[in-house]
Amino acid sequence: MNKRKLSVIAGISYIIIFFAAVFANFFVLESIINAPLETIQQNHMVVRFGILAFILTVVFDVVVAWALYEIYKEHYLSILSTFFRMMHAAIMAVAVFTLPLAVKLNTVEEILRQVDIFNIIWLIGLFFFGIHLILLSKIIGKPKIIALFLTLAGIMYMIDTSAHFILPNYEAYGSIFLALVAIPSMVGEMSFAIWLLLKGGKAKS
Repeated sequence: MNKRKLSVIAGISYIIIFFAAVFANFFVLESIINAPLETIQQNHMVVRFGILAFILTVVFDVVVAWALYEIYKEHYLSILSTFFRMMHAAIMAVAVFTLPLAVKLNTVEEILRQVDIFNIIWLIGLFFFGIHLILLSKIIGKPKIIALFLTLAGIMYMIDTSAHFILPNYEAYGSIFLALVAIPSMVGEMSFAIWLLLKGGKAKS
């Protein structure tokens, strides 16, 4: 398979991951956190679709890892970068296992405990994902602005995960950390996805 086709596959997979993650996180997980019992008992099908969306992010994360490796396998950092992304996907898959259990629970404390376990495992995975993004920025090189945002996103993922575990009052700064992670991540990764779709794998790129 040529690099152009691989780039399109990676770009489409990135878009799928983005929309699946937005739905699973902001429409499902946040609903569980804000109204645990009501969401689990009255909107359990939405929760189940949210779990499926998380699974899809893992599946397409593996697809992206494979496609990017095939595109950039000549680069000496490509294997290392792929390993870190695969580590993130594997850890994310483990995290998703905690959510189906929450559907069967009937107390607020138990449901939120499962969500906490999910978030802790997910945060660990994001640390490795941050390393992957930093390596990926070195691998792609150009466009330089996209590489820069990927580097910033990777650094912020690592800082945010570390802050969760180091700062006893992380919640007081949670909104700040969220913005510091979300902005470079969305700009960098979505720009990279669009670049892959439009220009990736072409001879002049």
